[in-house]
Amino acid sequence: MQLDALFRIAGKTALVTGGSRGLGLFVADGFVRAGVKVYISSRKAEVCDKVAAELSQHGECVSLPADLSRHDEVLRLASELRAREAKLDILVNNAGATWGAPIEDFPEIGWDRVMDLNVKSVFFLTQQLLPLLRAAGTAEDPARVVNIGSVAGLHAYGSGTTFSYNASKAALHHLTRTLAARLAADHVNVNAIAPGPFATKMMAYALDDEEHRAEIERSIPQGRIGQPADMLGLAGFLCSPASAYITGVVVPLDGGATGCQ
Repeated sequence: MQLDALFRIAGKTALVTGGSRGLGLFVADGFVRAGVKVYISSRKAEVCDKVAAELSQHGECVSLPADLSRHDEVLRLASELRAREAKLDILVNNAGATWGAPIEDFPEIGWDRVMDLNVKSVFFLTQQLLPLLRAAGTAEDPARVVNIGSVAGLHAYGSGTTFSYNASKAALHHLTRTLAARLAADHVNVNAIAPGPFATKMMAYALDDEEHRAEIERSIPQGRIGQPADMLGLAGFLCSPASAYITGVVVPLDGGATGCQ
């Protein structure tokens, strides 16, 4: 097989949740340009529609807005996709939320909203789309589920305030391994990416402050925050024939902050 063919994803169909901004947008944009038919979903319909129209200038992108923190919306999104497609090659579970508060004041709503979106919705959306994923997967080129976790799910930060976020990402990593073990025989590979700092809205509170940004960069062996190409490169690999024999792994994407400790 030619090397370039090992990394080719053109002609596939993908759903990227949280695809209208941040890490999800990095992936959706790159996939569209690579010849993938991409459905993007996000909570705000007008934003989702606008981004899909912009990405469609470079390929095929379809907006399917949904508030995935609600179970009924998870079911609706899956139903709409099943009505449109006979198979789904790639599911990128990227939609997520965070909540920060001191431990003495952390509210129940800050726990439930984060867990519902970051963990519960991932399981049930994957569950509901299994018929399409199973229809797409083969032994040579399985269907792919890529869950977007976080280095916050790999390390404990004693000074942090994002208790439910960190716990949700650790849970998502283990859910990834559990799903991978169950679905391997169905030719569905399930892996996770654990990104470190990237220039997204979720990280703006830290990276917009020059001193804080410099401190974060100094903590990373490569001395910089992640770039869109870093995210796209790993996601593209995990969805390409080159990774057909890889499932059940959580890959840190953090410039060496995890591996070099």
